[in-house]
Amino acid sequence: MKIDKTAYVHPDAELADDVVVGRNVVIDGRVKIGGGTTVGHNTIITGRTTLGKDNRIFANAVVGSEPQDLKFKGEDTELIIGDGNVIREFVTINTGTAGGGGKTVIGNNNFLMACSHVAHDCHLEDAIVMANAVLLGGHVKVESHVVFAGAAALHHYVRVGRMAFVGGLTSIVQDVAPYMLTEGERRTPCRVNEIGLRRNGLTDEDVEALKKAHRVIYRSNLTREQAFEQIENGSGLNEHVAYLIRFLRDMAKGPKGRYLESMRKH
Repeated sequence: MKIDKTAYVHPDAELADDVVVGRNVVIDGRVKIGGGTTVGHNTIITGRTTLGKDNRIFANAVVGSEPQDLKFKGEDTELIIGDGNVIREFVTINTGTAGGGGKTVIGNNNFLMACSHVAHDCHLEDAIVMANAVLLGGHVKVESHVVFAGAAALHHYVRVGRMAFVGGLTSIVQDVAPYMLTEGERRTPCRVNEIGLRRNGLTDEDVEALKKAHRVIYRSNLTREQAFEQIENGSGLNEHVAYLIRFLRDMAKGPKGRYLESMRKH
């Protein structure tokens, strides 16, 4: 373990033997940090926070601070972060709230760029890229392999489907369909995120099936349910298209297109 002499590590904190801690870092007593993790200068890791292995935290990040929620009254909540994540300068990540299940969870191999924010009770899966100044409101769920361009901002309780792309400076107030690209003021996906899908190993057949589904769902004169039925009644329903339809059906159950909000505990 390599801890700079200017750092403060609470004696109750649990750090693996090869953790590296930079100058002026503060690590509080309920923190656990796995092997191979580096903590950059002036970073604060606090709260009931657990980090897995091989995470890289850059300077001035604040990880595990209290939720920014007026209903929070000091309940015992936590932050859980997996392995191989990169958390850049000035990133802020809050613990959960009692009303949101008590946990903020970040999976593996995510890249959170400078000044991005993960609010209370968010759940991030794996291999997500959040460019600079991306802001996630509370209770947001982001599925794997999603990419956010800079300064995108998400309303609380929004869900973002796998392999979606959200453009820069985009305000997201309803769920973002998987596999799609959404940007600007549009409330429906502009097109299939073709480049992202191919980078994540989808076949030409998969991409073409999703493009065809996009045309039927978003560009025809059919109602949403009519479009779903037409696609489902076709031959050989593609697994990714089937997931897209399930996601959109769930989305329709939520207030203003936010499925997770339909399960909200008031």
